[in-house]
Amino acid sequence: MPRRHPDWIKVRAPGSLNYLRLKRILREHKLHTVCEEARCPNIGECWGHNTATFLILGDICTRGCRFCAIGKGKPNLLDPEEPRNVGLVVKNMGLDHIVITSVDRDDLPDGGSTHFAKTVFWIKSLNPGIRVEVLIPDFKGDQRALETVVQSGIHILNHNIETVPRLYKKVRPGSIYHRSLDILRAAKTMRRDILTKSGLMLGVGESLDEVMATLQDLRASDCDIVTIGQYLQPSKDQLPVERYVTPDEFQWLKVDAQQLGFRHVESGPLVRSSYHAWSHVN
Repeated sequence: MPRRHPDWIKVRAPGSLNYLRLKRILREHKLHTVCEEARCPNIGECWGHNTATFLILGDICTRGCRFCAIGKGKPNLLDPEEPRNVGLVVKNMGLDHIVITSVDRDDLPDGGSTHFAKTVFWIKSLNPGIRVEVLIPDFKGDQRALETVVQSGIHILNHNIETVPRLYKKVRPGSIYHRSLDILRAAKTMRRDILTKSGLMLGVGESLDEVMATLQDLRASDCDIVTIGQYLQPSKDQLPVERYVTPDEFQWLKVDAQQLGFRHVESGPLVRSSYHAWSHVN
């Protein structure tokens, strides 16, 4: 039987005017958001505040992460109009901070990095002065693919570590813990002015000591910003929740992470990597 969420995990059903308007705009341009595909609990709040995390490179992932509700399998061909369409929608929405993420595209020679760069180009061309944050896959450790994205004009490069190293085979088969750390470290060597960011989800079997060790690894990799949130099972097909971390524990982790020297720490039950993203650079 599915576990019942504790009282501190409550969200309103989406339905604001901005939410409905954004949904219509996205459908008109045939765009996807990770907010919908990953069944994010904050979709009503974020869309109501006129912001969203766009999902490019299609909506089918080539990896089988066991926590994620995004479809897996053989992806479709890339849509060459997608980068421009994202730029047009961002202009339509009048945003000053935008997050772009993607599925894993291990089927592409560059992992989709060129498509990322084209999307950033169109966003910035049509929206001068906008801050662009990207949440990227690991590109299988390909440094040239990483540099293509890093040098595209982005402000923040986000790559989620997701969980502690002991649980990688269970939670993130196909990914490698130290490869993810290397992505963050390498981005800083390519551009010292770029902000790097990563995220952890709790409740899949980790201990708090393991979480602190992972946070220390992130800081040692020169990561600037970290988000820490509760894993919630999107459907019966994903991993079950092992434990609900209390709000007090999230607050303790925030204080401890701040003491490690992170520029910004977002920690709470409903925090996701793009939650309040616009405030992470203030």
